[in-house]
Amino acid sequence: MGYTFKIREISLFFRFRPLKGWVYTLAKMRIAIVLNTSWNIYNFRMNFVKALLAAGHEVHTIAPHDEYTHYLTEAGCLHHDLKMDSRGANMIKDFLLVFELISKYRQVKPDVILHYTIKPNIYGTLAAAILKIPSINNVCGLGTIFLKKNWVSAIAISLYKFAFRFPKKVFFQNPDDRSIFLEKKLVTPEITDLLPGSGIDLNHFKPTGFSRNEKFTFLLVSRLITDKGVLEYIDAIKQLKSQGVNAKFQVLGSKDPFHKRGIKSEIVDEWIRSGTIEYLGKAKDVRPFMQQADCIVLPSYREGTPRTLLEAASIAKPIIATDVPGCHQVVTDHYNGLLCKLKDANDLATKMSSMMNFDDDTLKMMGNNGREKVAREFDESIVINKYLDAVQHVVTSN
Repeated sequence: MGYTFKIREISLFFRFRPLKGWVYTLAKMRIAIVLNTSWNIYNFRMNFVKALLAAGHEVHTIAPHDEYTHYLTEAGCLHHDLKMDSRGANMIKDFLLVFELISKYRQVKPDVILHYTIKPNIYGTLAAAILKIPSINNVCGLGTIFLKKNWVSAIAISLYKFAFRFPKKVFFQNPDDRSIFLEKKLVTPEITDLLPGSGIDLNHFKPTGFSRNEKFTFLLVSRLITDKGVLEYIDAIKQLKSQGVNAKFQVLGSKDPFHKRGIKSEIVDEWIRSGTIEYLGKAKDVRPFMQQADCIVLPSYREGTPRTLLEAASIAKPIIATDVPGCHQVVTDHYNGLLCKLKDANDLATKMSSMMNFDDDTLKMMGNNGREKVAREFDESIVINKYLDAVQHVVTSN
């Protein structure tokens, strides 16, 4: 037994050695990654997954099946479909989800489980704890649970408090979210740490050179739900148009009318018919649309670390965002964009007017500042290496 422990320690010593942002290992592990959609894994975690696979680890993805699942298996992941309603709060379904996750975890037998998003963080952690499998959680954002005070929020907070007794590590994407969890005593401080969101691939999202459209173009990239500030964006547009402002106002993102905070399709269709917005639909690759815009707008109510803003800053676009947790970590006012007040269409309209009246040098400076900021603070290699360090520590100490 003593020799086994020493060999294990030696192998762990050589396990994680970063090289230019990537990590190569000698010891191999079975790692499970659990999220609310396969789309989420593919769009936000894929380079991390590829780093694990390149290191020789066996990666199991556990998430509901969708149109992006095949990308995971083609990359080399072993995928396990999960029955999970990521939108609703049905206590019976959620209770059954714990047992489904227990079944998946028994089947996979992972060395460590990485949980992301609310339901995996809560119910996945409970399932892992029952099986005594170490887990690492990522609080990607607080959503509306901490914005509203009702019985649903009270239950969710209680569940967080119980479930977060068990993970070995909990990552937060901004200090405001971590402070709330600590203030409410939902997690012990010694297991918490900060990550710069999901990070950004600087080589994938890169500037194409400054240019300004003849008709200044604003672009909102988001699902069409109220929490993203879509209604404030529309009201601001109407104000600007009533003042005779001649600009283009675009929206890129999927309609989500069945979400409880989704905007009804007929309302969106009326915005399109009236010419209030130019609706671009949804896209697998947002870069061409961002590159053709002059300014990216996100008047969200609260974020973890908004991927849209990281992408915009990385390709050197000025940004207008709400002065709320998550957004003000990415946008520094008058440095790489402008911050507006929460749920204030008037202030948003004022900031949009200011942005379009900036000269080319100011717009270019803001874009370049944004690129420098994400390169300095949000490079995905920071996220990958922090995760691998956490996995090393968890496996060593387990």
